[in-house]
Amino acid sequence: MSMPSTPSKFLEQSGYRQRRMMDALRLLPVLGLLLWLFPIFWPTGLNVSNNNDPVSTSSAVIYVFLVWGILILLSSILRWCLRHTLEQETTTDLDDMDVGKTGQ
Repeated sequence: MSMPSTPSKFLEQSGYRQRRMMDALRLLPVLGLLLWLFPIFWPTGLNVSNNNDPVSTSSAVIYVFLVWGILILLSSILRWCLRHTLEQETTTDLDDMDVGKTGQ
């Protein structure tokens, strides 16, 4: 008598990678919010101690737009990678189905 096969405890590498990319895409808005709130803690003209210079408004605006651009770039890269892996998996699945049909 043979032992019944136990299901694998690990995910396929492509499925795992897809889930992690989707998680990263979901966390980008949270990261963006935290990065946009960061200038609140920068010293301004009102609460500057003796050794800190105040941060100008123009520097803060540049920071906000740089963060915005970086978030757009990151989301585009992650989306492209996710789409590439999904297309690759779909192609592999279709090839597997064609092999199964010809083998019958």
